[in-house]
Amino acid sequence: MGYRIISDSTTDLTDEMLDALGVQIVCPKFTIDGKTYRDREMPVKTFYAKLREGKMATTAQINADEFKTVFEPILAAGDDILYIAFSSGLSGSYQSSCIARDDLAPLYPERKIYTFDTLCASMGEGLLVYLAAKMKNAGTDIDALLAWLKENAPHLCHWFTVDDLNHLKRGGRVSAATALVGTMLGIKPVLHVDDDGHLIAVSKVRGRRQSLDALVQRMEASAIRPQEQTVFISHGDCEEDAKYLAEKIRAKFGVQHIEINFIGPVIGAHSGPGTAAVFFLGTER
Repeated sequence: MGYRIISDSTTDLTDEMLDALGVQIVCPKFTIDGKTYRDREMPVKTFYAKLREGKMATTAQINADEFKTVFEPILAAGDDILYIAFSSGLSGSYQSSCIARDDLAPLYPERKIYTFDTLCASMGEGLLVYLAAKMKNAGTDIDALLAWLKENAPHLCHWFTVDDLNHLKRGGRVSAATALVGTMLGIKPVLHVDDDGHLIAVSKVRGRRQSLDALVQRMEASAIRPQEQTVFISHGDCEEDAKYLAEKIRAKFGVQHIEINFIGPVIGAHSGPGTAAVFFLGTER
């Protein structure tokens, strides 16, 4: 039997890449300026322009009925499903997918419906989906691929920095006092996604360029054979900083394949403009 890989728009993979990989996505919603949109409905540069104007954005998880609407036609057509999910540490969408799975399983007892919590976000989730889809397209069966995901997701490293602490303050990631003092002193936090899929501040660096360099240093500390890897970089409408990161990584590690893309609105609503992130496989997160 065949199977389909489903994931989320929060992978921050381009539509062209998703089409080439054969991956279908489910898009959560966000609200800004009094209007609600599906992720990817608004041009991403328009979204970041609104944030820079001071507009606030809120997001909503995908509910079980939305998952059932996506899953059921695939099952009815005779295919199994492997849903590779956005971190349960950052969203309730994974739990919604489990409800949909449990509701549909009795109706399609001959089908496999696997829901996998990546504990990953943005192009960290995207890199895991990219590698998994490559394996599927090379002939890996659904059970072997699920086993590979379980083994490798804990090694998907996310390192990032933000340019504006106020977005993290609104999300409760830093205190108001930390945001105020950090902004005054030009302090930039270095953060990662931990083993539980939560956003954790690890260190603080003074200055934007130094914070970008710190991401490369984190990669040097844990990357597994980086010269052989595909590395992903995502950014909150700061493409020049993303290109700077890519150049540093190529020069330091000899990485040949680097993909760069925007952080979409659903994650960007919480991280803000000026976020820069690098994703790779490492010894530990």
